[in-house]
Amino acid sequence: MSDDTTDIETAPVAGQASAEPGATVEGAPPKRKRTRTRAKANGKSATSAVEARIGHKFADPGLLSSAITHVSALKPQRKRGESYQRLEFLGDHVLGLIVSDMLYGAFPNADEGELSKRLADLVRKESCADVAKSLGLTDDIKVGTIGAAAARLRKSVLGDICEAVIGAIFLDGGYAAAAEFVQRNWTERMQKPRRPLRDPKTVLQEWAQGKGLPTPVYREVERTGPHHDPQFRVAVDLPGLESAEGIGGSKRAAEKVAASVMIEREGVGGNDG
Repeated sequence: MSDDTTDIETAPVAGQASAEPGATVEGAPPKRKRTRTRAKANGKSATSAVEARIGHKFADPGLLSSAITHVSALKPQRKRGESYQRLEFLGDHVLGLIVSDMLYGAFPNADEGELSKRLADLVRKESCADVAKSLGLTDDIKVGTIGAAAARLRKSVLGDICEAVIGAIFLDGGYAAAAEFVQRNWTERMQKPRRPLRDPKTVLQEWAQGKGLPTPVYREVERTGPHHDPQFRVAVDLPGLESAEGIGGSKRAAEKVAASVMIEREGVGGNDG
């Protein structure tokens, strides 16, 4: 007599999971795929939040991603060009052009010297860093685990990120989009009374003291021209640094120029012109 129980036990039942190890329920997505989808959705949400704050919707979100990525966040095999650095280079020049255009229209009676000083104040790293902070970009910067907090808080990095965002907007939306961003964030700053200029000699002396260096020494290198209209060439010296020279109609004026040259060469902050 035949036994039919074997056929009943092995017959597949629709909707039931296989008893074999490693089998999945029909229609259930793999956990990894679900996690990847969730991460992608979170990434899109974060990008949208940044776009809302800066006021530009990117056709190419990759540009924004690069603009807020610090070199430390890149894996060794990735190129440095995927960080903010190349975009910062572009954005720096785009910002200068747009602000120059704004100043030219806003101050029709200002001469070239006045416009140049205002431009230098508006596009300096500290100003760009302030804009980055006002837009809440500090926490959006993608950095590596080592020195992450320091990288986010450094004004130079924040300023670079802001310029990189401008470069990204320029590539994504053209000059008009970049100009709209700059005008929105720089117009009020441009209309504020310009801060009094700090004496470059004072700035250089404070910087030297902060570095543990002695007071800068100024020496007359050459005096030319007639007695009633002399020209002085003065050099400023600091231990361990190359001398810097300046020319002026008085020793004082030449010393200020020499100090400014050294300040510019050594990347000293705190001087407005």
